[in-house]
Amino acid sequence: MTSPVRYPRPLRPGDRIGVTSPSAGVVGAGAERIDFSADWLRGRGYDVVVGECMDGSGLTSAPAEVRAAELTAMLADPEIACVVPPWGGETAIDLVDLLDWDLLAASEPTWLVGFSDLSTVLLPITTRLGWATVHGDNLADTPYAVPEGLLHWLDLVGGPGPFVQRDARIVTDWWRFEEDTRATTWKHVGAGGWELRGGGTLDVTGRLVGGCIETVGPLAGTPYGDVRAWAERFEEPTIVYVEACESEAVDICRHLHSMRLAGWFDRAAAVLVGSTRAPDHPDLTQRGAVEDALGRLDVPIVWDLEIGHVPPHLPLVNGALARVVVDGDRHEVTQTLA
Repeated sequence: MTSPVRYPRPLRPGDRIGVTSPSAGVVGAGAERIDFSADWLRGRGYDVVVGECMDGSGLTSAPAEVRAAELTAMLADPEIACVVPPWGGETAIDLVDLLDWDLLAASEPTWLVGFSDLSTVLLPITTRLGWATVHGDNLADTPYAVPEGLLHWLDLVGGPGPFVQRDARIVTDWWRFEEDTRATTWKHVGAGGWELRGGGTLDVTGRLVGGCIETVGPLAGTPYGDVRAWAERFEEPTIVYVEACESEAVDICRHLHSMRLAGWFDRAAAVLVGSTRAPDHPDLTQRGAVEDALGRLDVPIVWDLEIGHVPPHLPLVNGALARVVVDGDRHEVTQTLA
């Protein structure tokens, strides 16, 4: 069976990268960070163009129709090989039905890279168009050096793989822009590591799909988050990854139940859960929220991957064929763009 995943061409130095804000714009020290990050990419040989939707004075960078039009134009432009936002935000969900889906379907695929609120866009680009997308650093995070064991998102968009990444076993944090707009080394916080629920070993293969729970959860059951229908196109099962940003455990629990009821985990060979600093409820922890929603499923769960709002970042390609191994000291995910 031919894979329904459409992979953009490999990104190479000299290619053009478009920067636009489908959600929050930039202002103050944050704008200085984005200028530095764009120059960082230019210093590595990429042609970076910055769009008009970058205003950080309000909740979003521009009205939804304007943001949708600029994102559509960049994704459909054959001269732009990759699009990355400055960072996330709050309400990218307001533009998913305003993208020109017919134009995009008729276009060659373009890499779309980011995380947090951009998950709201990454998901339907993959499930509706079949384009591979990258859940990885936003532009503001891109200059940070990659710890041993992980790869930069530029590595994943540069070729077919296989790309092997291993548990970094550390926990880091961002430098506040007011502290250092030119930071390239993560602030070290402590040690960490993946953990297989219930212990034992795991060795599974499947198609990757997922994102930030607070932003993809509301898409479940809509035409823009129909993971069940997308998964049925493949011979392989899925590997679903999720991560919580800042919502209390009860809200995370509700979102995960909604995703479960919408069939997100029907074909899952495993669920990968990112590390989080989101708050517990007095009667429910963040792990308890996942257990409550997914514990009734016969699906392995791997805790505390570097896939979200607790850096460093382990980039994942939506649609890629991935093998996840948790066996003793071997904690590994291998992705192939096939």
